[in-house]
Amino acid sequence: MRTFSSPSDVLAAVGDDLEPGPWLEVTQQRVDAFADATGDHQWIHVDVDRAADGPFGGTIAHGYLTLSMLPMLAADVVAYEGCSAVINYGADKVRFPQPLRVGSRVRAGATITAARESGPGVLVTVRWSVEVDGEDKPACVADTLMLLIP
Repeated sequence: MRTFSSPSDVLAAVGDDLEPGPWLEVTQQRVDAFADATGDHQWIHVDVDRAADGPFGGTIAHGYLTLSMLPMLAADVVAYEGCSAVINYGADKVRFPQPLRVGSRVRAGATITAARESGPGVLVTVRWSVEVDGEDKPACVADTLMLLIP
C-alpha cells in the first residue's frame, strides 16, 4: 500500500503506479444486494438459471457495482494521511471493457495521472483499473478525482 503523509506529497507522485491490492471474489450475494439497492434486477445479473444459457454463460456484475467497489478496493492500495478530509470530487472517462462474471476475483491497481493545488487542498486524478484474475482486459477503468484537504 502506498501511503502519502500529506496532501502536498501527492504532487510529486504524478506518473507513479500504485501496486494492486488483494483479490476479492465477486459473489452472487453482492450482485443481488446491489440489484436490490438500485432497483436494477435485469436477468443477466440476478437470474442464475436464465443467465447460464445467456451470452455470458452465467450472471455478471452490474457495471456500476464494479465502479462502486473502487473505494473498498482502493483502501488496500492507497492511503492519504494528514488530511482533515478526503472528498470524492467525481469521475471522468469510466469504461467497462469486459463483463465481470460472478465468481471472478478482482483487484484494483492505479496510476496517479494528475495532481494540482486547488482551492483548499490538492486535487488528485487517479486512473483505476479493476483487474480480473486470469483475464487480459480489466472489468473497469476509471479516472477518479479526490480533493485532499490538509
